[in-house]
Amino acid sequence: MTDYRGSAIAISYIVAAVLFIFGLKRLSSPATARSGNRVAAAGMALALGATLLDQQILSFWSIATGTLLGAAIGTYFARTVQMTAMPQMVALFNGMGGATAALVSLAEYLRLDAGATSAGTGEATSIVLGTMIGAVSFTGSIVAFAKLQEILPGKPLQFSMQRLINALLLLGIAVFGAAVVAGSGGTAALWLIFVLSLALGALFVLPIGGGDMPVVISILNSLTGLAAALTGFVLHNQMLVVAGVLVGASGTLLTLLMSKAMNRSVANVLFGAFGGGAAGESASQASGTLLPIRQTTAEDTAIALAYARTVVIVPGYGLAVAEAQHTVRELATDLEKRGVTVKYAIHPVAGRMPGHMNVLLAEANVPYDQLLEMEQVNGEFPQTDVVLVVGANDVVNPAARDDPSSSIYGMPILDVDRARNIIVLKRSMGHGFAGIENALFHHEKTRMLFGDARKSLTAVGQAIKEV
Repeated sequence: MTDYRGSAIAISYIVAAVLFIFGLKRLSSPATARSGNRVAAAGMALALGATLLDQQILSFWSIATGTLLGAAIGTYFARTVQMTAMPQMVALFNGMGGATAALVSLAEYLRLDAGATSAGTGEATSIVLGTMIGAVSFTGSIVAFAKLQEILPGKPLQFSMQRLINALLLLGIAVFGAAVVAGSGGTAALWLIFVLSLALGALFVLPIGGGDMPVVISILNSLTGLAAALTGFVLHNQMLVVAGVLVGASGTLLTLLMSKAMNRSVANVLFGAFGGGAAGESASQASGTLLPIRQTTAEDTAIALAYARTVVIVPGYGLAVAEAQHTVRELATDLEKRGVTVKYAIHPVAGRMPGHMNVLLAEANVPYDQLLEMEQVNGEFPQTDVVLVVGANDVVNPAARDDPSSSIYGMPILDVDRARNIIVLKRSMGHGFAGIENALFHHEKTRMLFGDARKSLTAVGQAIKEV
């Protein structure tokens, strides 16, 4: 008799996989990202529906309860979490995915161990790796969340013999993992792998500074995808394998692209203890002289912007902290009414997660065609009348291009200093995550407007209306 149920599940999985791929492709552009999310969500709904047709499911009530509870929690956070806290939410949700993969691997091993048949070599290997990687991703993501939320200090947290302890944890995981695969470890060994992996994940992320959290989140995201794929092997679920591989591959690619944008290797990010955000010795302190700072007012800034032909706005994390995305959009609209051409320059690692600035500005309905990536906009700066830097720091520091002794030398930056006039909005002269002084703030073409970004932009906007 033909297995119509099995055929329906297989076809649904194929269609869902195609929807995932097309959805992921559309996420590569701000203009199509929303529809990409919808396409991928439709694929996930189809995959979940097909999975419910599986005859091995014993309790639909528990699945329905979990689905409703998860949907309620997800909807609540999606609607209430501020845009400034979006990186923390991404880290937290990613950790939940890793924890799920680890617990499912554990549960499947316990089920097999309690049954008449034990796990084969392939299944045992997938279970061990899924448990380990999922647990590492969970606690690593929780530490990343705590650093971004400032529950833990953003600076690298190190102690003596830390790398040795990590190595011993990894060795212990390998030994117990080999025992489980060989069939001599049992459930006790797998639980030990789970506990050791939880410790390894936390100790792995603690020494990494807050400035590198975007890359860390991307790495952990790819690990969660890999753990999900391994869980799919254990459960013999092709859809889970496909989804996990897509997440793992895209996360790995994003990690490499972000590391390139910072001109640092992944190994340096993970083991370099960089980006702690601690205040390092400034250039003026080192030389014993005070570098010049030229301040401006909201009224003078308004005049410079109102009579410019081209203005490029450079958003940074300070814009997110001040929740000034709507204010900067209103300012840009007022300038456009006066015939000024306004664009936005987006650095790949601006903010605290990949695409943070794009999401922030999209929330304020900034037109997608005004968002220019670094490679697109750098050639336009010499012809730009005014650059308005709002809360960005290291990504506009010319030392990365001109000073071989700088810790960020070689990092691709936005060439803001090549514009005709530069206005920087900051609360103070504090350093960025790299912990070094920004030469742009002392440039002869730079004027500093100190204060909260939203209040400063509001004052500038009001002054423009009076010009």
